[in-house]
Amino acid sequence: MNHQGRPLRHEYKFFLTKQTYLRLRERIKPVLQPDENMRQEEGYVVSSLYFDDMHHSAKREKIDGVRFREKFRIRIYDHNDTFIKLENKAKYDDLTAKTSTRLSRAEYDQILQEDDDFLLQRDELFCTNFYGLRKIKLLRPATIVEYTREAYLAEAGNVRITFDKAIAASLHGQDLFAPDLVLSPVLPPGILVMEVKYDDFLPRSIHQLIADQGLQRFAISKYVLCQNRRERVRQHD
Repeated sequence: MNHQGRPLRHEYKFFLTKQTYLRLRERIKPVLQPDENMRQEEGYVVSSLYFDDMHHSAKREKIDGVRFREKFRIRIYDHNDTFIKLENKAKYDDLTAKTSTRLSRAEYDQILQEDDDFLLQRDELFCTNFYGLRKIKLLRPATIVEYTREAYLAEAGNVRITFDKAIAASLHGQDLFAPDLVLSPVLPPGILVMEVKYDDFLPRSIHQLIADQGLQRFAISKYVLCQNRRERVRQHD
């Protein structure tokens, strides 16, 4: 399946307790392979800078359940500036499509300084769209979302199961590489998020592993969780 040339994937999300996570992880390990980027058993750190307009449209559309929506973010891994991605994530009902391109550290800095005309020279159409939204809707950095991701893969169905732990929001500052960045947890201790992503089908064996736990799906947005956390802190400042 695809939409406007982009492959569409199913994406389901669940809240887990630590006990359920540990139980599921032990059941998944013999069936799925660890992501090659997992150099440590606990996973790798994902840091994402999300963009939104002055009306918080990305957040509002998620809460309102708008069927077709998209958001932009810049993502890095393990706080490293050698691999920086600008991403567009679009949502079509229960399906998602993602487009991304590499940024240099200098280009990342230019975007933060609102000196981003170089985006017009990129071949990817979504870079031009991002540039236009920056000028027309005043799309600006909104919050940083950070967590440790443990990821497992299965070739059949192109399945990816991730456990996202220690999800935290930046309370002040919008620079992924700021040495004094302050982060605050957004979920109660012992609670994490599991995501299940696949293409056209979810193999029955993997479906059974999850279904046996009696889990309930939730429309979870880490961006919304983190924005809400920032707003609560600001109200008490």
